[in-house]
Amino acid sequence: MGAARQPTGKLKSLLSWGSLALLLVGGLVFAGGKYAIDQTNTVEFCISCHEMKDNNFEEYKDTIHARNRTGVKATCSDCHVPHDFVGTTIRKIKAANDVFHHVAGTVDTKEKFEAHRLELARRVWLRMKETDSQECRHCHDIKAMAPEMQGKTAQKQHQKLLSGERTCIDCHYGIAHKEPEGGLEPGDVVRN
Repeated sequence: MGAARQPTGKLKSLLSWGSLALLLVGGLVFAGGKYAIDQTNTVEFCISCHEMKDNNFEEYKDTIHARNRTGVKATCSDCHVPHDFVGTTIRKIKAANDVFHHVAGTVDTKEKFEAHRLELARRVWLRMKETDSQECRHCHDIKAMAPEMQGKTAQKQHQKLLSGERTCIDCHYGIAHKEPEGGLEPGDVVRN
């Protein structure tokens, strides 16, 4: 057996430039993806479709998540997009369904939106239950709450969060948007 052939100087140079080019392309793809995610997480992007601006944003803009004494604000993506890379990526892919319904005109009038409100809300509630309301918990830490500053019912329900018996969306399903007409189905959220 002979000795392995060593790359020539020309081949080494070509490999080095190729590696550098791959790193550069990878960096550009990552930076472009990060920029796209950041842009699609803005309120301006979310309300660029009149369905969101005329319906959901109108309800949200006067809630405690949009205006409050301290000026702390939760935007659309804070509540509707997971905060981890994988969850964000999956949610952005699933958002293609929202784009489809915008283009198809499924919810392009107030009446059509209201006709689908319960179905849309149930999807969000289910996702939040499945993730133990991770978007809520990104800002709200049960261990940092001051129970003595809460009413008795809130104290009791927040204890159930610690035990895993409940999750935020079980009680706070109408916190930033109007509760849909048509009622809840068993398993949507817990009311007591």
